[in-house]
Parts: sequence; C-alpha cells; structure tokens
Amino acid sequence: MRQPVILNARQDDLELFRLAQQKGRNRRIRQARHNSKMEWKPDEQGLQQILQLLKESQSPDTSTQRSVQQRLEQLNQYPDFNNYLIFVLTKLKSEDEPTRSLSGLILKNNVKAHYHNFPNGVSDFIKSECLQNIGDSSPLIRATVGILITTIASKGELQNWPELLPNLCLLLDSEDYNTCEGAFGALQKICEDSAEILDSDMLDRPLNVMIPKFLQFFTHMSPKIRSHAIACVNQFIISRTQALMLHIDPFIENLFALATDDEPEVRKNVCRALVMLLEVRLDRLLPHMRNIIEYMLQRTQDQDENVALEACEFWLTLAEQPVCKEVLCGHLSQLIPVLVNGMKYSEIDIILLKGDIEEDEAIPDNEQDIRPRFHRSRTVAQQHEGDGIEEEDDDDDELDDDDTISDWNLRKCSAAALDVLANVFRDDLLVHILPLLKELLFHPEWVVKESGILVLGAIAEGCMQGMIPYLPELIPHLIQCLSDKKALVRSITCWTLSRYAHWVVSQPPDVYLKPLMTELLKRILDSNKRVQEAACSAFATLEEEACTELVPYLAFILDTLVYAFSKYQHKNLLILYDAIGTLADSVGHHLNKPEYIQMLMPPLIQKWNQLKDEDKDLFPLLECLSSVATALQSGFLPYCEPVYQRCVNLVQKTLAQAMLHQSQPDQYEAPDKDFMIVALDLLSGLAEGLGGTIEQLVARSNILTLMYQCMQDKMPEVRQSSFALLGDLTKACFQHVKPCIGDFMPILGTNLNPELISVCNNATWAIGEISIQMGPEMQPYVAMVLHQLVEIINRPNTPKTLLENTAITIGRLGYVCPQEVAPMLQQFIRPWCTSLRNIRDNEEKDSAFRGICTMISVNPGGVVQDFIFFCDAVASWVNPKEDLREMFYKILHGFKNQLFPPHCGHSLWDLMSGTIPGNVTLYWGEGCAR
Repeated sequence: MRQPVILNARQDDLELFRLAQQKGRNRRIRQARHNSKMEWKPDEQGLQQILQLLKESQSPDTSTQRSVQQRLEQLNQYPDFNNYLIFVLTKLKSEDEPTRSLSGLILKNNVKAHYHNFPNGVSDFIKSECLQNIGDSSPLIRATVGILITTIASKGELQNWPELLPNLCLLLDSEDYNTCEGAFGALQKICEDSAEILDSDMLDRPLNVMIPKFLQFFTHMSPKIRSHAIACVNQFIISRTQALMLHIDPFIENLFALATDDEPEVRKNVCRALVMLLEVRLDRLLPHMRNIIEYMLQRTQDQDENVALEACEFWLTLAEQPVCKEVLCGHLSQLIPVLVNGMKYSEIDIILLKGDIEEDEAIPDNEQDIRPRFHRSRTVAQQHEGDGIEEEDDDDDELDDDDTISDWNLRKCSAAALDVLANVFRDDLLVHILPLLKELLFHPEWVVKESGILVLGAIAEGCMQGMIPYLPELIPHLIQCLSDKKALVRSITCWTLSRYAHWVVSQPPDVYLKPLMTELLKRILDSNKRVQEAACSAFATLEEEACTELVPYLAFILDTLVYAFSKYQHKNLLILYDAIGTLADSVGHHLNKPEYIQMLMPPLIQKWNQLKDEDKDLFPLLECLSSVATALQSGFLPYCEPVYQRCVNLVQKTLAQAMLHQSQPDQYEAPDKDFMIVALDLLSGLAEGLGGTIEQLVARSNILTLMYQCMQDKMPEVRQSSFALLGDLTKACFQHVKPCIGDFMPILGTNLNPELISVCNNATWAIGEISIQMGPEMQPYVAMVLHQLVEIINRPNTPKTLLENTAITIGRLGYVCPQEVAPMLQQFIRPWCTSLRNIRDNEEKDSAFRGICTMISVNPGGVVQDFIFFCDAVASWVNPKEDLREMFYKILHGFKNQLFPPHCGHSLWDLMSGTIPGNVTLYWGEGCAR
C-alpha cells in the first residue's frame, strides 16, 4: 500500500499553492478557446492559503513573522503569486482593510525587488487593477494603491505605461470624491518620487499640462484635494521647473488666497511653498515681504505644531538671504518672543524624553536608540598662532541638545533660527533678548527656566561680544544650575556652558575654569544618562579650549573619566571614548606619566580585548586609542605590539573581503571599510607617538604592501588615511618606506586632486615628508607632482589647511631640488607667502622657508614683483634658527643692494621700506652692525 506523503507546514503551504495554481492554469487553458481575453481569476484553494499567510504575518510573534517571511519569499518563484496579491488588495472587499492593505504592501516590495522579472501578463493585470481601483471607498486601500502605482512608475515604467499620467489627470475631474482624491494621492507620490523625469523630454514634458491642472484645484471645496494640489506643485519649486516658473505669479496669488485656510494640512503646505520660494524666487516675494513676515509670525504660533514647524523654517531660510537684515529688522520685537516661546519643551517632548524619570543610569540602553557612528578619517593640519589644530569643519557644536527625539521639532527649529539670526544681527539682537532672559533664567517653573538656558546657549556664537559684560554674573548662575533637581535642566546647562567655554578659559583659571570643571566632572557621574551624555560632550569642548590649562587637574579628571567606565551604559560609553581622546589631544605629552598611564590604560585595553573585530564599537575606541598613543609616546610602548598587530589584521581582513566581493559579488558581502580606515588611523597615531621605536613592528609586518593596496582603493577615505600613515611612517622609519617610493610617488601624484580636499591634503603632506627624507634623490619625482601643486596653490577658494600643506611641500621640494623647482618661483611665490604667514614656528615651516630661500638664491628674479609678500611672510617668524635668520638677512640685503645701490641715494628705498613689516626691518639693523 502506498504511504501518504507527510509535509511540514511550510512545504504544505507551497505544495497546496503549487497544486492550486496548476489546477487554475489547466482550467484557464480549457476555457481559453472560449474566451481568449478572459480576466484572470484565482483558484480558491490557493487564495485561502495566501489569506492564511497574510493573517499570520500580522502576528506579534517574531518567530511566526520570520516563518511567514520565508514562505512569502518562496512563493515569489510562482509568477501568479503577484496576481493573487493584487486580487486580495483590489477585489476581495469582504476581507478586512489591514489584510488587503498588507497584501498590497507585500506586492509593492515584490515590485521593488523583482518587477523586471514579472511576465507581461502579470504586470499588465496589476497596472489595470490599480487604475480601476484608485477610487476605492477605503482611504487606506486608496493610499496603498497609490503607493503601488508610484513604485511601478519608479521602476522606469513611466515610459512603458504611457496611459498612466493622462488617466490619472482625467480622474481628477471625476465627480466622485474618492476617485479624485485617490488619483491626486497617486499623482502626489509620483511627483515626489519621479520629479526629475517628469520635467524631461523623455516623457514629452507632461508638467506643461499637469501644473496648470493642479493650480485649478487650489480652490477645490475639499481641503484634502486642496492640500494634494499644493503638495504636487511644491515638488517643482526648488528645481525651478520651467512649467512652474511660467505660472509663478498665479501660483503665488493662489497661495496667498489659501493663507488662512481652515485645514492645517493646507496651511502647512502653503508655508512650505513660501519657504522654498524664498530660496529660489525671492524677487517675486519681495514686494509682499512685509505681509509674508506678518503671516509667518502668525503661523509660527499656529495651534497645529506641524504648521508652526513649517513656518519656523522660514526664519532659518530668510537668515541665509542677503536682504534678511533689511526686511526683518523692524519685526524683531515681535519675532524674538515667538521663537523664545517655541523653545520650551512641549508636553509630548517631555513624555518622549521620559523627562519625569530622574535616575535611569541602571537601565540598559535600547540598542535602536544608539545612532550609527561614522569615523572621520585622519586629516593632517598645521598649527596656528594662538590656537590648536585648525579644523576645516567642526560640527560638534550643533544645536542638538535632545538628539534622542530624532525628529526635527519646533523647539529645535526655533533654537536653530535664533542661532542663525544672532549671527546675522549680532549684538543688535540683545535689546530684544535680554529683558526676556532675565525673566526666564530665574523662573520658578523648570520648563520655562530650561528654555531660558537654551536661549542663552543659542545666542552664544552670534552675540558673544555683547554678552561679555553679563558673563561674570551668568556663568556662576549656570554652574549652580548644573545641580538643579531636574535632569533636563542639568543637561541643557552642560550644553550652554560649553558654548561659552572659550570665554571661561580666557579668564583666570581659579575664577571660572576650576569651578566649572569641578561641577562638569560631577555631572559626568550623574545618575541620569542624558546628563552624563551632555556633561561628557561639554567637557570634551572644554578640553579643546583649555588644552594645557587642564594639566594641573589631570589626576582628578582621569579619576572621574575612568570611574565612568564602570558606571556607563553602552551609548554613553562611546561618548566617553571621545572625551578621553580629546583630553589626550589637548594635553599631549603631559599625559605621559606612569601614574596617569596606570589609571587610563587598563580600562581601555580591557574594552579593546572584549570587542570582536566585527564590532562597530571598535570605531570610537580605535579613535580614542589613536589620540592616547600619540600623546603617551614612549608611555604606550608596553601596549603597542598587540594593538599594532590587530590593526594590521583589520586592514588585511578588510582588503581580503573586498577582493572576494569584487570577484564574487553574489557570494560575498562588501566589507565595512570603516574598520580599515580606523585601523590605518590608529597605526598613524602609533607611528606619530612612538617615532623610531615602531621600526621593529613595521619590519616584522606586511603593512607597506597593505598600504600600497589601500592607496589605490576606490573609497576616498581609505586613500586619505593611507596617505596620512605613509607620511607618519616616513617620519618614523624611512628605511622601510624608501624601497617603495618608486611605487608610491605616481599614486601620490594622481591623488593631487583638490576636488577631494582631504585626500589631496594628506597626499600633499606625505610628498613633503618624503622630500625631506629623500633629499636630492627626490629629483626624478619632482615632475610627477610640481605642476599639480602649483595649480592647487593658485586655485581660488582652496581651504586653508590644503593651502598651507601645499605651500610647505613646494618649499620642501625646492629645498632638496632647487634647480627643478626654482624656475616656477614666480608662478607661486605670492600665494605661497600668504599661505604660511599665520602658522606657528615649527620644523615644517622651517624646512619650507629654507626651501624658498634656496630657490630665491637660484632664481632671484622670480621674487622681485612680490618682494613685499616675502617680507610679510618673513615677519611671521617669532624665533627663527640662527642659520635661517642668516638666509633671510642675505636675501633682504641682496635685494636692497641690487635694486637700490648706494650711489642712487636712499630716498626711494626709505619710501618703500615704510611698507615693510616692522620686525623685518630688524634685519636691516643687523646688517648695519655687521
């Protein structure tokens, strides 16, 4: 007797569906000769199987959901499966709406993933059903059909579905509300997703018809339709679409007519349109600007927060326009109180932030709340007089005081608007703000007081000069607020104090710095995680400003930061790494004391050993260790070998994975190259900190081979970090780098592309370091790089760091190969001099100036026209070495004697020397004494 076949549940579903599909196909074949154009119908058994799956997929149980997902994916191998899904969505009106909508959303995902594999009959059936059911009586089903239509359109189907747009536009005129609304909903989604192609010749520019059509519906009796119409047109403002620009005046008139519409969604879209028009057609708004400002003042106070938020964006955009001061100055007395009022936490904000929970340090973090961290690759920069390292773009000081509410909200927008307006109006803003601040900062309600502290932080950058007289009273008050009983007050106070850190550090340390540091360190150990985070970030800012002013307090600081290791949950641990790394950057070698090393290194190495190579928490830890290694120098030696070896392994593993992915992309995933980038940067830190003692580690590893591969990687950040490492290894152990110079130099030359600023910057710096080590042997490679470097230094709007490194490298090339570089002196001498006039005296500046002096001695005519700029650059030296001073003396006196010989008299020389910087004329005095 034949044994029955026993299938598991998943096989059962698939087998039943396959049999049902086969029965349906056989039935259709039999009937086809009777009706060749018969509409597709599902087999009842197959339909029930799919309905059962759809029901199960709504289960809250994750294992059930996973099982359903696998079965749905397997059903995709049957072409008819998508017919069943559209049938459930559009025809099966006896089913509940969530199930029908879910069927449509699964179909949408299939369209995104597999549409080009759909048989023609299936795709035609889906398109036909969508257009027939765009007016379904259910808003949820209409919206789902609209999403499905725009997903098909985004797969390149606007060209292959020529009847879609005309049909949707025709349906707008339907007297049936559902049909009109459904068509408009679909058109709005198409306008959002396919704006560019709609404005192209590929479709014969349908917007020429669509935009006038949309404008007709601005006065429709239904608020939903009015809202759709504005939203559709809004998609084409920023791109200045010609079809809209031809109708710009009626568009603006229609917007004004809808300004006071009863429907919040309409008012929101009107505000959004005006904000975008402010950016692209200010000329059309200027005649009405006074009325628009008055309107936006009202809407910023709208009862609907979404409307208020859109209106508040207006002030941010207006602040970027040149006319801002002129058109807004008469309205500040009305605007400032509105913005300040918007900076209070709403009740919903407080609920989302769990503002009623004061102590939560023992509650583990929700991993979804931890934002992904992106490593910023190492960029080599020069030090300037009176500051630390010059950063090209420092975005650590953003108005982001409550980043766990990831959504942009009215509080954040109001604070950002006040910040940018403070930068426009500067101290003129204070006359409107100070009276409000006095009331807010001492208000008995914590929500009001907290908003006042936020206001004080928001105006810090723009109104700093005007605030200085008040800071001796305000800073102690803020330090007191760090002990407020409300965690949200303590956290915002940390942020606001960080905005005034520069002023605090400029005062006697015992007056403000010491009390501020003491209280911030207490807050780092706060029982509230939000306060811990804010205090850590604020302390990192204070570290950057105070630098070596913190050295007397290092033991106290380290004691607190190390204790935080045992106290912090996951999210704040990542921020703690940053605070420790910034401390190392700020105090440098002062950290290299046995007692400090013994406090700091064990917890860092413990974390280092706990983390696996695939763990992204390695990023901030590697960044931190890079700074610590550079600061500790020889003090890092006991830890360097395992750290070095792991970094090399990380680079090697990532490169190997990248090669596998390149050769077999279907079988191997692309690696996360950030692991390689942070490893390269830590190796740079080790080379910089350990100097020549890294030589044995380099000798025993294949790092130069790996670096050669990294220097040719497609990802700019990988090349950027590999060039930084090349420069650091060149300084630390050139004997290992030198045999590879013939391979490295052509790669460096091809990366002198200023469009990729940081890559170009690090390549330029590495060339300069190689030049000093190579000496005259650099001669064969000068032609590979010199013309690009001269081009970069003459390029307008080149960032300061790149200009400085380019000037230093040109100087160094000229120092070791003057005969090759000096003939081009006249092409770069002026920007060379202006680029280096502000950097500190150091070895790099020294070698660059020796190079320029050597080149002038070879080609003195090259400096004649720009002699005054050379004098200005010489004047930037505070204390040049004696032999360099002698070089300056010879050039300056040679120049004087050649152009103004004694028999010509000195009246002309005296006249010219009046334009020469004062400390340069000391060289003339030295000459008289010789």
